[in-house]
Amino acid sequence: MDAASILPTLVPDRCLMLPAGVLDRLMPMYLHLSADGTILAHGPTLGKIVGSGRLTGRQFFDLFDVRSPAGMGSTADLFARQGQRLHLTLRGRTDAGLRGLALADAAAGLVLNLSFGIGLVDAVRQHALTDADFAPTDLAVEMLYLVEAKHAVLEEFQRLNRALQGAKAAAEEQALTDTLTGLRNRRALDTALAAACAGRRAFALMHLDLDYFKAVNDSLGHAAGDHVLRHVAQVLTREMRADDVVARVGGDEFVILLAGVTDPDQLSQVAERIIAGLSQPIAYEGEVCRIAASVGMTLSTSYPRCVADQMLQDADHALYAAKRAGRARAVVFTTDA
Repeated sequence: MDAASILPTLVPDRCLMLPAGVLDRLMPMYLHLSADGTILAHGPTLGKIVGSGRLTGRQFFDLFDVRSPAGMGSTADLFARQGQRLHLTLRGRTDAGLRGLALADAAAGLVLNLSFGIGLVDAVRQHALTDADFAPTDLAVEMLYLVEAKHAVLEEFQRLNRALQGAKAAAEEQALTDTLTGLRNRRALDTALAAACAGRRAFALMHLDLDYFKAVNDSLGHAAGDHVLRHVAQVLTREMRADDVVARVGGDEFVILLAGVTDPDQLSQVAERIIAGLSQPIAYEGEVCRIAASVGMTLSTSYPRCVADQMLQDADHALYAAKRAGRARAVVFTTDA
């Protein structure tokens, strides 16, 4: 056997000769250096990581940089610091940070045993290392299992958190939605109206009540009435913009918050389109349902200070003024409405 295939290991008072194959299993990331720093033998895992052809016969410092302790650039420095922890990198690469320990052998050479340290996970992924690339007593594989288990647990927590957030959002949405029509409910309207009053953007409020709706319920039943209410919701939604709020606040009562509307004429035009749309016959199981709508309106610009309850009350007053005037019409609130 040549020097590269047999590594003499110092044991008290005698020299134990170990074939290199034994060290391949015991220390798959070892290096055996001659006194002048020539690589005599190396572990198979280290050869896989370096990946630059045959390592034996090459100079240690041509392939590795010793970052700590500082100022190490020769084999003499390694001998002087034997037994101390070393931090190394492959020369010209930053992907393989290694830790090691160097000890003198019985033939004036050095044995370095290297490991990945905290870079283990990245090294395994990058170099496709397996259990066979580590010593049987190395806890690296167990550590990898723990890392994978941690990742799996974190992913499950994240999945559950996303599901919880989704369920929370769905519950909050359901709490703000009228189940029959899909419109906002009174709670959602109160929230939107409070936010509108707290903001600087002007808005208009429209209170709508269906005319002749009770006749539909009485003549065709509540199922027909529910059908009509869903139809009304479609008409209102079609006439509104994305940032408007349409809410069902009672059996056949609806309140609409129109963002940015300050012109009474514009507001009246919107109301007239709604009234015209709701005056069209509604088919239901071979029957025809006929309703109309009365609308009361008010503008936030009509008040020195926005007070939600006052605006709702004034829109309600205007609504009943519309009903007194003959129904199927819209009235903008004034002090004499």
